[in-house]
This record gives sequence, structure tokens and C-alpha cells, in this order.
Amino acid sequence: MSHRIADIAVALGARFEGDGEIVVTGAAEPAAADVGDLAMAMDPRYAAGLAAGRARAAVLWSGADWRALGLKAAIFAPRARLAMAGVTQVLDPGQRMAPGIHPMAVVDPTAEIGDGVSIGPFCVIGPGARIGARSRLAEQVSVGASAVLGADALVLAGVRIGARVVIGDRFIAQPNAVIGSDGFSFVTEAPSRVEAARASLGKLDEPEATGASQSWLRIHSLGGVTIGDDVEVGACSTIDRGTLRDTRVGRGTKLDNLVQVGHNVVIGEDCLLCGQCGVAGSTRIGNRVVLGGQVAVSDNITVGDDVVAAGAAKVASNVPAGKMMMGPPSVRMEQQVELYKAQRHLPRLVTQVAELRKALQSLLDKGQQGGA
Repeated sequence: MSHRIADIAVALGARFEGDGEIVVTGAAEPAAADVGDLAMAMDPRYAAGLAAGRARAAVLWSGADWRALGLKAAIFAPRARLAMAGVTQVLDPGQRMAPGIHPMAVVDPTAEIGDGVSIGPFCVIGPGARIGARSRLAEQVSVGASAVLGADALVLAGVRIGARVVIGDRFIAQPNAVIGSDGFSFVTEAPSRVEAARASLGKLDEPEATGASQSWLRIHSLGGVTIGDDVEVGACSTIDRGTLRDTRVGRGTKLDNLVQVGHNVVIGEDCLLCGQCGVAGSTRIGNRVVLGGQVAVSDNITVGDDVVAAGAAKVASNVPAGKMMMGPPSVRMEQQVELYKAQRHLPRLVTQVAELRKALQSLLDKGQQGGA
């Protein structure tokens, strides 16, 4: 696929200068760019790389002198990452899949398959399932009984969509994601050590109970999963079914790879959950929430709208809307910065305290000798 510089600028809603008829077929870092590439140099730091590469055109920062950089055309991007989103969308060739149902796929006779759907080899579509128009399912995808997949979905290799899952339009699932697995919910006939620890906050008064046998009984997941439009789920991420009500993920939310969403969780719209996040059961996440990598959110709490939690934060209690959290322990971001600064001073503080104790002891010894 080839694109004129002028057409790319129109698609980005950006201004260009120079020869708009130059054609590019891909994008590259400045130093690695070939003649047919559009160099992505949206910051002055990347200017030196343009001389090492062979690009004739580049996406540049506002005010850049494209002629002095040896280019024949330039597109100007006020926001670098926004330009990256636009350029990659224009140049992405997409996932090419053969139209129709592959002869090695298994589709239940009661399943409903929309117009223009592609279903790859070794896929299994269960009874009563519905696949929306123009959706594309790569190899080894399974869709459970009575599941609904909206229009224009892209479901990549090895994805598992369980029974009673309802997914909106333009859904994207990366390889081996699992939507609609059983929730992790168990109980013991007698109160367990976990229940006692939670009730007493760890101050257990029954040491004789230690080591007592107990069997875990499964609480079955009767609910499903409901996912809104324009949601993306990363590779090897999992979303559990609810116990009695559905686990829900709102419109426009994006999950990175290796994200775990527990049973009964409700996630709002336009959220970002980065790699290795875990959200425990029955927690509510508001709209536009961003959870950095490895953020852990405890069960049965509420995280308000527009909260941002930095990577590795451990969120153990309710968070009001708009807060920026950092940890562990998870506290307001500005407070965590102060805690970090204080922590760096601890070795010097310990040394100073030791010196003060030594000086104080010396004074006390002299006082005792003088009294004698």
C-alpha cells in the first residue's frame, strides 16, 4: 500500500510543506528510514537521525526547518503521540484473512453468522452464538454457547470467548485472551482462617485452629460478561464471569497484555489497564481511569472517575475521583514523592542518630563522673 504525503496530512488533519506527491509505503525511525519510508521525527532529539537515514519525507515538530534537514517534504505534528496514532492507522495493512468459513472450522447449525464474516481453521462456534457482520476470527478461536460478538470484530489466534458473553462492535482481542472464564470464588463450610484474619485484622485468638483441615467449595459463576463497543483486550488477559450479575467493561476501554479482571468487576468507559494489572472481585472502576503496569486493586472497593495510579501501586481502599495515586503503599502521588525523598535520607538519618546517642552517652558519663 502506498500513500501520498498530501493524503497522509489530510488524514491527520495536519499541515504539510514541500512535495506532497511523494509516495511512502511505511514508517520508520529516522536513522533506519529508507527512501520509501516516512520518518517519524516529532522531536528535535531525532534530527540527527534524519542525516543517517534515507527518508525524503518526515513527520516533524512544529517550527522545524525541513529544508535544512535535507528533506523534500514534511508533515508538522503539534502532538507527537497523536500523530503516531494517525500515521500508524493510515499505514497499517491490517490482518488479512480469507473470507468465509474455513472448511476445518466447526460451526453449530444454530449459530448465526453475519454477512462478510471470516472464520479461520480450527475455530469452534457454539450453539446459539451470534457473530456480527464483517467480524474476523483467526485460527483456533472458540465462541461459547449463546455468546454474542458484535460487528467488525478482530479476534486473533487462540482467543476463548465463553458462554453468555456479550461483546459490542469493533472489539479487538489479541492472541490467547480469555473472556468469560469462571470467577475465582470459594467458601468453606466452617469459617476459614481467611475470614478470621479479615475479621480480626490478623489478631487471631484461636491458635488451636491452625492446621485444621478445610475444603474449599466452589461458588459457581451464573452471570456472564458484558463488554461495550470499541474495547480492546491484550494477549493472555482474562475477564471472569460474574457470580450472579455480569462482569462489565465499558465502551472504549483498553486492556493490555496479562491483565486480570475478577468476577463482578465493573469497569467504566475509556479506561486504560496496563500490563499485569489485577482487579479483584466486585470492585468498581470509574470512567477514564488509568492503571499503570502491575497495579493491584483490592476487592469490593470503588475507584472514582479520572483516577491515575502509577505503576506497581497497590490500591487497597476507595479512591475518590480525580486522584493521582502512587505506591506501594498507594497514597496521593505528591505524598508518595515526599515519602520517597524521606526514604532516601534514612541512611544519613540513622548515622546522625547514632552520633547523637554517642554524644549524649558521653555527656551522661561525664555528668556521673562529676557527681562522684
